[in-house]
Amino acid sequence: MSLPIEPRPVQPQRPQLMQNDPFSKPGYTDSFYDAVGGHDTFVKLIDVFYDGVATDPLLRPMYPEEDLGPAKRRFLMFLEQYWGGPTTYGEERGHPRLRMRHMPFKVTPEAKDRWLFHMREAVDALELPPLYEATLWEYMERAALSMVNSASGA
Repeated sequence: MSLPIEPRPVQPQRPQLMQNDPFSKPGYTDSFYDAVGGHDTFVKLIDVFYDGVATDPLLRPMYPEEDLGPAKRRFLMFLEQYWGGPTTYGEERGHPRLRMRHMPFKVTPEAKDRWLFHMREAVDALELPPLYEATLWEYMERAALSMVNSASGA
């Protein structure tokens, strides 16, 4: 014998506690991209990162274009899309295929470490709240490790 299922009582909507209380808005969603400041934040991240890459004797040769501008734009578009911003990267370049796109370059553990060194400076320059900083940094560490495709000294 099964028990009748009674409908749950409708919960009244919470009163809004403050002007921009996200918890009182049932349809509220927010992307990491928006939460950390959107386009301007990611531009700063990319600018600081590539300032380091531009003078790094190990990493700079991996960017064959004389001008780092196109590489900066591609990385900016990728990160913005990944974190919930504009989908320009996918519209222009398709699936990221990160490992495939990096295969022409010998990404050694030393190159990964140099990449992370410059990215750490860039992430720190953003002065994000700790939770956002940790989320972004964890992704950067995982991404850098996944790009290693050559042994040390290769």
